[in-house]
Amino acid sequence: MTTPRSIIDKIWDQHVVADLGDGRVLLHIDRHMLHEVTSPQAYAGLAAAGRRLRRPDLTFATADHIVSTENGRTDDTVPGGPEMIRALRANAESTGVALFDLGDIRQGIVHVIAPELGIALPGATLVCGDSHTSTVGALGAMAWGIGTSEVEHVMATQTAILRRPPTMRITFTGTRPAGVSAKDMVLKLIATIGTAGATGYGVEYAGPAIRALSMEERMTVCNMSVELGARFGLIAPDAVTFAYLQGRPFAPAGDLWERAVEAWRALASDPGARFDAEIELDVSSLTPQVSWGTSPQDCIGVGETVPDPEREADPKRRQAMRRALDYIGLEPGTPIRDLPVDMVFIGSCTNSRIEDLRAAAAVLKGRRVAAGLRALVVPGSGQVRRQAEAEGLDRVFTAAGFEWREPGCSMCAGMNADRVPPGKRCVATSNRNFEGRQGPGARTHLASPATAAAAAVAGRIVDVRSFEGGA
Repeated sequence: MTTPRSIIDKIWDQHVVADLGDGRVLLHIDRHMLHEVTSPQAYAGLAAAGRRLRRPDLTFATADHIVSTENGRTDDTVPGGPEMIRALRANAESTGVALFDLGDIRQGIVHVIAPELGIALPGATLVCGDSHTSTVGALGAMAWGIGTSEVEHVMATQTAILRRPPTMRITFTGTRPAGVSAKDMVLKLIATIGTAGATGYGVEYAGPAIRALSMEERMTVCNMSVELGARFGLIAPDAVTFAYLQGRPFAPAGDLWERAVEAWRALASDPGARFDAEIELDVSSLTPQVSWGTSPQDCIGVGETVPDPEREADPKRRQAMRRALDYIGLEPGTPIRDLPVDMVFIGSCTNSRIEDLRAAAAVLKGRRVAAGLRALVVPGSGQVRRQAEAEGLDRVFTAAGFEWREPGCSMCAGMNADRVPPGKRCVATSNRNFEGRQGPGARTHLASPATAAAAAVAGRIVDVRSFEGGA
């Protein structure tokens, strides 16, 4: 009798190239994604060492972080960007790497286009010099962010050096209430176990509430695995996964598709598979979540009040809460609902896919953004933008008073011109609310696309379930 194995064990074992004898292994990397911020240094290191890019056919590039999202953009629109964008272009051309450049309908946020194009596949290992690479774990891939030196290593060898991570299964039980999104599920998880709650683990998300999610909703959950401290997070592939992938440009086709699906069906944790840690979260009574502080774990239900640091037993946590409240400009006991906001941002690798835009547009249809509030919607890719325009969503957004932008990371990372001014309060669908994340002095409140859209209309944080189209 064979020992029951988890999906993580199965993918790991299939990719070990060599045991280095010190607890580390060489792991084969099936796909490597590059972007303009972390690849130029790696290319320079490769050239300095006299090495070549080993597998250009398994390497894909796009520009997303420092690109402008303004309509009519060029390489030169964002100060500091032209050098990185042109370096990526030149490096991709000289090494034969597929580049999804500005002006290409396939350009977009790296974690959005990898599944959209079928580059990310079940059972694959995928890396990128970006921490939210965990997003594509939603397809049943083992995917994680790597540093610049590791990017160079993967480019030279098509392998990564890793220690086998401990495994954790997080099971979502119950039925998600109407008006509650996958973003609310993962924010509640982080608020429950903390940003260090899964540090170093390889996480499998499981349970009926996960199985009930669409493919794009699963990407939202896996995207924020890194906010739990996890090495990566994934979901076993199923019929939802296969339906999403079939026909994607880089996915297997013809006979290869049938053989691939047969292999992918085996990628599930065996009954009795052992995990180093197990967590269970019931979503039956979950409400829309909004962050109050400067960490993704600083989240509460939209009907709750800002917690009091003086009630916190842990002195380090108490001090962190005080600092967060000082930065965000809130007092303990303040209801998060009805808090006035200055800006709304719908976008980022967490929530910029077509389903996210549909959810926001459903709230905005026939309504207007509150006077004096600035609102941006930034599709995650050229294909998302085109699909949204085909469905008329762009007209819903612009009629409501939103700015309709070109694809890119935009106001999530604040690396281009899209920033929140100091002291201004923004409801954002992105993944991080750190001090200065959206610009120096910016005050960020994380929320779902529907909650963000409702806040744009009301000019304050509201319970989206009270809006027609939001439930």
